[in-house]
Amino acid sequence: MANPVLTFRPEGIYCPAGDFYIDPWRHVDRALITHAHADHARSGMGHYMCTDIAAPVMRHRLGEISIDTITYGQTRTIGGATVSFHPAGHVPGSAQIRVEVAGEIWVVSGDYKLEDDGLSTAFEPVTCHHFITESTFGLPVFRWQPQRDVARELNAWWQSCAAQGKTAMLGAYSLGKAQRLMTMLGDHGPILTHGAVEGTNAVLRAQGIALPDTVQVTQDINIKEYPGALVIAPPSALNATWARKFGPRETGFASGWMALRGIRRRRAGDRGFVVSDHADWSGLLRAITETDAENIYVTHGYTEIFARYLAENGWQAQIVQTEFGEAEDTEEAA
Repeated sequence: MANPVLTFRPEGIYCPAGDFYIDPWRHVDRALITHAHADHARSGMGHYMCTDIAAPVMRHRLGEISIDTITYGQTRTIGGATVSFHPAGHVPGSAQIRVEVAGEIWVVSGDYKLEDDGLSTAFEPVTCHHFITESTFGLPVFRWQPQRDVARELNAWWQSCAAQGKTAMLGAYSLGKAQRLMTMLGDHGPILTHGAVEGTNAVLRAQGIALPDTVQVTQDINIKEYPGALVIAPPSALNATWARKFGPRETGFASGWMALRGIRRRRAGDRGFVVSDHADWSGLLRAITETDAENIYVTHGYTEIFARYLAENGWQAQIVQTEFGEAEDTEEAA
C-alpha cells in the first residue's frame, strides 16, 4: 500500500496524516487511547485523547496528564485525518477508534467484547475497509456462556461459602472485571473490596456509574462484623498475606482463561468462573464480519491460528506484532 492511513512503527500504531499514535507503547507527542488498561494507556505521552468516560480513570491511574476527551460518535479533524470513537464494550469508556483519510477507513478496535454486560457501553460494529483486531481468545475452544448463567454460578458459590461459615474471595482485575462482577451478584451479604478495586469504584461512582454498595478492606477492619461476606480483589492478592485475615475461605477466579483446565489448576483456586471482558471465538468472527472489512490485522493473542483461519475463509489477514498484553498479567485482566 503506497500511503496507508495507519502504519505500524516501533512506538505503536501511527497515522501519518494526523501525526498521532493509537495506544502507543513508547513515548510519543500525541496518543489516542482506546481504554485505560495499563497495556493500552501508558504513562509518559505528551498529550492524550480518550472518551469522556475513560478520562477519570486515566487520570486516576496516570496522574496529572494533558488530556482531551471525546464522546462516542463525535468526530474530530486532526491534521488530514478524521477520527471518531465508538463503543467497544470492553470496560467503561472503552472505544474502537475510527480513522478516515481521503475516504479510506481504518478501525482500531483495542480490546472488545460483544455481550452487553450492563456496565460498559455496548459494542457497536463500525463499517470500514481495514480492521485491527485482538485475538486474545482466538481459538474455537473459547466460547462464553451468557452472563446470566455465570451470575447464577457465582451467587450459588457465594451462598454455599456463607452457609459453611467461609469467606468467598473472588479474584478479578480492578478495572472493569471487578465492577462487572459486582453487578452480577445478588444481595446475599456484604461485598468487601481490596483498595485497588475500591479506588476504581470511587472514580466510576463519581461519574454516576451505578455500582452496588461495597466496603473497602482496611488494615483495622473487623472481619467478624461482616459475616457471609464476598471479597473482590486482584488475583495476586488472594494468595498474599493480606488474605489471611479472612480466616476460613474459598477462592475463585473470574477469567476467560478459566476455560482452560491447565490454567485452572495452576491458579490453585477452589473455583474458576469463565467470564471475560474480551470477545470469544464466535464474538471475534461476528465483529469482523459486521465491519465488512476485507483487510484484517490480527494483534495480541492466538495470532497465527486466528489469522490463518481468517485467510482460509476469505479475508486478507495478516499478523501485526504489538506490545499489548505485556504491561500486566493478561490472565488477570482477561
